Amino acid sequence: MSILTINNLEMHEGHTLIFPAFSLEVSEQEVLSIYTNTNVRTVLIKMFMGEIPISNGEIKVQGISIESSKRDFFVSVGFCCLDDGLYERLTIKDHLSFYQKLYSSPLTVEEGLRIIQLETKKNKPIRHLSLSEKRRIQFGRLLFQNPILYIFEEPDQNADLETKRVFIKLIRELKQQGKTVLIFTSNMESALFVTSQVYRLDETGLQKLEVLSEEEANQEETHTMEKEEEVIVQPVHFEKIPTKVNDKIVLFDPPEIDYIESGQGQSQIYIKGEAYPSVFTMAELEKRLHPYGFFRCHRSYIVNLQKVREVVTFTRNSFSLVLMDAKKSSIPLSKNKMVELKEILRLK
Repeated sequence: MSILTINNLEMHEGHTLIFPAFSLEVSEQEVLSIYTNTNVRTVLIKMFMGEIPISNGEIKVQGISIESSKRDFFVSVGFCCLDDGLYERLTIKDHLSFYQKLYSSPLTVEEGLRIIQLETKKNKPIRHLSLSEKRRIQFGRLLFQNPILYIFEEPDQNADLETKRVFIKLIRELKQQGKTVLIFTSNMESALFVTSQVYRLDETGLQKLEVLSEEEANQEETHTMEKEEEVIVQPVHFEKIPTKVNDKIVLFDPPEIDYIESGQGQSQIYIKGEAYPSVFTMAELEKRLHPYGFFRCHRSYIVNLQKVREVVTFTRNSFSLVLMDAKKSSIPLSKNKMVELKEILRLK
């Protein structure tokens, strides 16, 4: 059963495209993350909350949009945002009691305190709590609302390890109860925090990332090796590049990569300004990526030549490559590699 339906939703600000049209369906018991930049994340949440009107596309929860019935829509959706305020003068117990009565919830305050693991501090004023403990209270408030769709904005930002554990356990319980969870984040590690269902939203649209656990990745590699042994002729060469985020393996298409940097014995793959640890050495990456137009421009750098905008000469022996990414990254180009690059570009 589809809980959340997004149809051809897009946003422009003047002549600037915030995000292109995309569609998404989220079913009952699904937990997924949308990984995007801070600006897009903020705009999306404001659209869900009705603070920004939807001029192109639609958002529906259980078939109901804000435009058709604001009351029914917000009964079905619960929000946990970064800027949510708390009644700082109240104790934790009094604060949760207020929301328990507001929503006439069958959940007891004691049970809510147990879930967010603040039983021992229930009589402590909120103003004396840490940021992580306040975050847990924000989680707890939603339990009394009991919506069908839970939306979290950066749930683990600046949170301690205990709060992260509380959140993971909370999500598992919500899923068992048949709830649907949507997480908005601008951090890949956070996107993979509680789910392997991760979508990236950027100027090219919405794409689902291929994410595997290490065990699944090893099984995939074994299967691929067995398949390669069976197949003698392989006319089409296609290979994704794995990166590691915590215990998850995220797969990227080579054209997505801007450049690779090596430092302190670790290769970092850069995509849209974010660095992802590689499971391969620079030599292995150079070999794998060469068929896709990648160039070892320096002992510590491999660059995607399709992303290069300029070749800059500083001195007779000093060169750099300027990329087309948002940061206009500058990559060093060694003198001997400059000669090789000229040959590739067929320049004299």
